Amino acid sequence: MAASSDASSAEQLLKTPLYDLHVELGARMVPFAGYSMPVQYPAGLMAEHRHTRDAAGLFDISHMGQLRLVGADAAAAFETLMPVDVIDLPAGKQRYGLLLNDEGGILDDLMFFNEGHGSIFVIVNGACKVADIAHIQQKIGERCEVQPLPDHALLALQGPQAATVLARLSPGIERFVFMTGGAVQIGGIPAFATRSGYTGEDGFEISVAGQNADALARLLLAQPEVKPVGLGARNSLRLEAGLCLYGNDIDTTTTPVEASLNWAIQKVRRTGGTREGGFPGAAKVLAQLAAATAGAAGHTDHDTLKRRRVGLVALERIPVRDGTVLQSFEGHDIGFVTSGLLGPTADRPIAMGYVATAFSEPGTRVQAIVRGKPVPMEVSTLPFVPTRYYRG
Repeated sequence: MAASSDASSAEQLLKTPLYDLHVELGARMVPFAGYSMPVQYPAGLMAEHRHTRDAAGLFDISHMGQLRLVGADAAAAFETLMPVDVIDLPAGKQRYGLLLNDEGGILDDLMFFNEGHGSIFVIVNGACKVADIAHIQQKIGERCEVQPLPDHALLALQGPQAATVLARLSPGIERFVFMTGGAVQIGGIPAFATRSGYTGEDGFEISVAGQNADALARLLLAQPEVKPVGLGARNSLRLEAGLCLYGNDIDTTTTPVEASLNWAIQKVRRTGGTREGGFPGAAKVLAQLAAATAGAAGHTDHDTLKRRRVGLVALERIPVRDGTVLQSFEGHDIGFVTSGLLGPTADRPIAMGYVATAFSEPGTRVQAIVRGKPVPMEVSTLPFVPTRYYRG
């Protein structure tokens, strides 16, 4: 869950509370989601990627939007905007969600956490946050209180040593398991942490008052296991984990089923579930789910479900970038790449993209047209690198 970059001029760019720290650390700053953000530090993208895989990387993701939905009806109201189960999410747990438009297109992907006592904490993508908050307010603002948190920062500590680091500074935090969290004190700094992240590694996302963000970041960076990591390595890590980047891999032209995010739609919201439908675009999304289910049994309805998001591996050592056309070996256009690079850990060219449903089975061969020349690729299962979430 991330937001694609925009073309804002330097004069218009916003700064996170950690901007001065990034500059002090020698980061190369770039425009991203309306902010000036660190794409990499002097060590470079490859070193940052590998350090996150081996130890603990600290990411500034304060460009993302944070808000609370408060009120006895908040969960039921929020559920009307998404094809996921909000009502039954237990207190203390987090879930991935998808805001949809009336055509079933994805307005944004997000994370939400049940704080209990009628309070839901939500994190949305930076480039979408203004529109998201306005959309939520307009749709359910009469049923619950929508409280944006613009003065909060968000940090992510990711990697196999992240729990060791935080347990040293916040004893007990290591008891959280994947997609759980709560209020904590980290080195005496009040914060809200969840055991989650967008790298495929174990780790934590930490919401903190903006005025305390610099002190918290410096405290974490003072730990021997931790180094700063920029958006470049965050992108390579999330792609190896098979995770979508909003604006590249999913957007308003893609539905959850086309995006192969069926797992994010709980049974209770599907056809035959006790709270079937009732979300924007439900007729289309549920029809596509039925087609996908039939496809798993060998009877795919290609008219209802025309394309799917898939993983792709190049069979030659040639990176295949986003926007690249995909063809059948007969030369017919069948799709396009949405994200692609040479995976530092996978050690091969990897990509995600959309292909016609008939070409979406793992093992299917296709070709990418790179600078006018065909590069053979094979549809792959996701993730490209096994995830290491801590589930207890």
